[in-house]
Amino acid sequence: MVHDPARLGFETRAIHAGQKPDPRTGAVIVPIYQTSTYAQDGVGATREGDYEYSRTANPTRTALEEALAALESGKHALAYASGMAASDAVLRATLRPGDHLVLGNDVYGGTFRLIDKVLTSWGISYDVAHLSDVDDVRSAIRPETKLVWCETPTNPLLGIADIAALAETAHVAGAKLVVDNTFATPYLQNPLALGADVVLHSTTKYLGGHSDVVGGAVVTDDDELREQLFFLRNASGAVPGAFDAWLTLRGLKTLGVRMERHCDNAERIVEMLVDHPKVGTVYYPGLSGHPGHEVAAKQMRRFGGMVSFTHVDGEQAALDAAAGTELFILAESLGGIESLIEHPGRMTHASVAGSLLQVPAELLRLSVGIEDVRDLIADLSAALG
Repeated sequence: MVHDPARLGFETRAIHAGQKPDPRTGAVIVPIYQTSTYAQDGVGATREGDYEYSRTANPTRTALEEALAALESGKHALAYASGMAASDAVLRATLRPGDHLVLGNDVYGGTFRLIDKVLTSWGISYDVAHLSDVDDVRSAIRPETKLVWCETPTNPLLGIADIAALAETAHVAGAKLVVDNTFATPYLQNPLALGADVVLHSTTKYLGGHSDVVGGAVVTDDDELREQLFFLRNASGAVPGAFDAWLTLRGLKTLGVRMERHCDNAERIVEMLVDHPKVGTVYYPGLSGHPGHEVAAKQMRRFGGMVSFTHVDGEQAALDAAAGTELFILAESLGGIESLIEHPGRMTHASVAGSLLQVPAELLRLSVGIEDVRDLIADLSAALG
């Protein structure tokens, strides 16, 4: 019986899409094709799959890409060596000197650095807008605007943008909408189904899920853009190795069950933070008072495992709390099985200091893991004092 992947459940696609048992050995897990080149039957006569050199294509990477496309309900997926390599590829494939893009006012610091410090020297310009306000986005769009770059939820303030409304606004202006779906993952949110043109992931985070691999991915339904991205990736070589692709593919298999636990734990921790005397503002789209709560409830399955909050006693107290946890590891990145804590102003978002995107100095960001939530609450409570 042949199953239509579109009709299969998320967890089934995560385990089976692109991952049939090996036809030669019967291995049920996709092998790690740790090879750089492939034998040909004649000059230019490649064997099944058209594999000739692993920078261009590798069977393990192909399996990962088929799985990623299936999870985002997209036609095409391309895997990259990192999330920033994926971002760079989308920007270089879609923009030319003189073009313009619109960024959210809470965009990831690394994305801002790439655009502000690298692309502007290439003749690209940008404006910052509140993506939760469609009118503000509309006013930032120019005739030369080619992209609207969106994160939802955002990093680190967990802002929410209405993907369908942004897609309509971008398309009316002749621009494409790119959605960084790293925080939500395809388990919680599917931007292509809401009108986005491109979905971006740092697969280092929730998709890999175990803090042991670095990678990125782009998913799109646009055939022409896929060909541009494929050519550019082959020309520049920003590809993940076979083992990295295999680790990410392994992570995808448990994404659904992990995300449920991340969300469960985050909700419990938010309850504690809201009532803690040392906590000021709690940023979490699952809170009814969050300005994007209704939109998030409409376009997300649940509200995710990322939580940010401010310390009422200021920056130094926030730094002390970040250094005082034991189970919450003081480290950058997110989305792994272990819980992490960081100070965005000094760590992940230091590159936006002094800009319109500067984050509050007293802000802390949590990546809530899948440990026993009672232990996590006790650890965080002790660090806050």
